[in-house]
Amino acid sequence: MTGATAGATAGGVLAPLRSRLIETLAGRSDEVPAWVLRLEFGEDEGFFAPGSAAWAVHGGMPTLVAGVRALLLQALHPGALAGVRDFSRYREDPLGRLAGTIQWIHTVTFGSRGQAIAGSEMVQALHRRVVGTFVDGHGVERPYSANDLELARWVHLAFTDAFLTAHLRWGGPLPGGADGYVAEWATAAELMGVPDAPRTAAGLRAQIDAVTEAGELRGGPEVEEIVRFIRRAPLPRMLRPSYRVLFRAAVSTLDPRHRAMLGLPPTRLERAVPLHATTAAVLRGARVLLGPRTQAELAARRRLARLAASS
Repeated sequence: MTGATAGATAGGVLAPLRSRLIETLAGRSDEVPAWVLRLEFGEDEGFFAPGSAAWAVHGGMPTLVAGVRALLLQALHPGALAGVRDFSRYREDPLGRLAGTIQWIHTVTFGSRGQAIAGSEMVQALHRRVVGTFVDGHGVERPYSANDLELARWVHLAFTDAFLTAHLRWGGPLPGGADGYVAEWATAAELMGVPDAPRTAAGLRAQIDAVTEAGELRGGPEVEEIVRFIRRAPLPRMLRPSYRVLFRAAVSTLDPRHRAMLGLPPTRLERAVPLHATTAAVLRGARVLLGPRTQAELAARRRLARLAASS
């Protein structure tokens, strides 16, 4: 069997798995989403550029671990959890919610400034209807809106911490280091109306610690319900073994205090299985399936090439 024939055979065997993975992340596998194609036609270079920390992190496979970790950490804030429980169609359309989140991340990271601003404004507009009440970590009933500064800040902190942690554990070189990524992604916080976001890794950790130590986070039955759903996400059968590895990897990186509130203490299996190496293998496999660069990054590079040529 020649190398070309072997590659074609492998590609044929992996095609269904690749199709299922793309469908899970993008909502469909038969074509590139229209919002991705539009990234090519923006009229400026964007907030971030090739070689930036944001491109390195959000174009990498550790985001598969980071997404799970971010959801778990966000769920510990009862206000954020109430918004998901009361308004999100996460049970009926969990993959649609995932695809929407990926669209915002990639639009802000790889799109033009105009596209990033418009995308963030659209998310904020959707959040205006997400209002209700929740019982906070001190047992007091309070009103909430998804655009409240407190909730938006916690979502940003949880996101930044998750993506930074996963990349440092399983990703490649990070331009500017941890501080570089935190400083860059503070731009996303500003686009979502969150001022004074942390700009260093130490500042990020300090803000997360402050919320935790103030008693604003809590576990309980509602959190445990969300954890069970995330643990057993309704994925295609062929993706479930790899997802179980990613879930355990995400949990293994959490602060012990947060793990306790989530009801996810360390287990003997976790200590016995070489989780780091197993996770790295799953992420390498995902890279083989999805290719060396995301479609959003490729569209951004075509935009940048066009702008460079026209100048």
